[in-house]
Amino acid sequence: MGVAHRRARLAFVSAVVLLAAACSSPADPAEDETSGAASGTSSVPDGGGPSYAVHTVEPPGEFDRIEPDDMLLESTETIPDELIRRIRNIRLEGRRAVSAITPLSLSSFSLENRAYRIAAVDVEGYRRFAGPDDNGARFQEAWERVAGGEIAVLDALKGRIPLDKDDYLAVGSGEQTSPIHVGAWTSQVGTIDAVVNEAWGEALDFPENNALVISTGAYSPQAVKEKLEPLLEDNMAITDLDIVAQTGIDPGASRTALVIGTFAEAVGVYRYTPIGGGRVQPDPAWVREHIVTETVPILGRLTCNKYMMPQLREALLEVQTLGLAHEIKYHVGCYYPRFIAGSTTLSNHSFGLAIDINSLENQRGTVGEMHPTVVQIFKKWGFAWGGDWTWTDPMHFELERIVQPG
Repeated sequence: MGVAHRRARLAFVSAVVLLAAACSSPADPAEDETSGAASGTSSVPDGGGPSYAVHTVEPPGEFDRIEPDDMLLESTETIPDELIRRIRNIRLEGRRAVSAITPLSLSSFSLENRAYRIAAVDVEGYRRFAGPDDNGARFQEAWERVAGGEIAVLDALKGRIPLDKDDYLAVGSGEQTSPIHVGAWTSQVGTIDAVVNEAWGEALDFPENNALVISTGAYSPQAVKEKLEPLLEDNMAITDLDIVAQTGIDPGASRTALVIGTFAEAVGVYRYTPIGGGRVQPDPAWVREHIVTETVPILGRLTCNKYMMPQLREALLEVQTLGLAHEIKYHVGCYYPRFIAGSTTLSNHSFGLAIDINSLENQRGTVGEMHPTVVQIFKKWGFAWGGDWTWTDPMHFELERIVQPG
């Protein structure tokens, strides 16, 4: 299965959110070719920014071997050492069926309505699973940059993930955003979009070692999975990355999203199951805890995340008070649990943390017709506006930071 990491890139496309024809366009801006990040020939910069000077670890040695990324085990908590030992000892035909394991500290961050999966990794161990091509395990400079405090991002996202002019990626949200310099565009394991070193993982408060990449060597991942599943606890799920590589998703497999940043509590631990048609089914307990239906000014009854609702209500009330209610004619959804069209990336609508307003007049890639005072009010109340994005989405407002009504 050693080519799984390459096929998995197909799951990440440029389409950005849903709910209306304008919100599901697959278009993306042209790729920026001016990036200073490593792409096989560039040298390590001499800068002294936050990515370089503070969050560093021991650099990796020279490339030694490649391990296929066959399965990804995810948990809502640190995976116990005893379970790791038992996984290592799984046997088929009297022989060990697990050839290699590396732990990850797996989380997510939200940016322009996409939840990107990020892992803090042991650089030496992780690189072996990143595949045999030129952007994978052999890409020495890339892994040296990660050890030096930079971030390596999935190569398929180059030109599609928004960076600032100095090639920094905003990891986190709101006031808790940490800009990390993109040091390389690489292959990644399975559905992971980006990796940083363990020092960054600690600084960003990632859940510690809550995932494992597993290689089954000469044995079928499906056969090993049958032995592995009885060992798992209720808060764990295993993904067959070979199936992901071929279809973009492991049908029926439970998965977990852990979002970092100022509104992490609004997401919590989001466990969900893909149910076809680009939709997901969140854990009913999560829905009961996080999703509410209430009446808000101008729009009436609305179903959203309970953490966003007070700020949304205050923003709409201020719009109404200033005599601008006529500028908000309708909405096309807030809570809508599904992937971004054509991908396995969750939209913020899945968490009930975004709302699309006046979609027909504010289509993707346009300036739109959103009244500037309405935009200003929403920003005041903690919302990011899609009209500011690299590839504009002026109908879209999403929670960026928590603001407590006074």
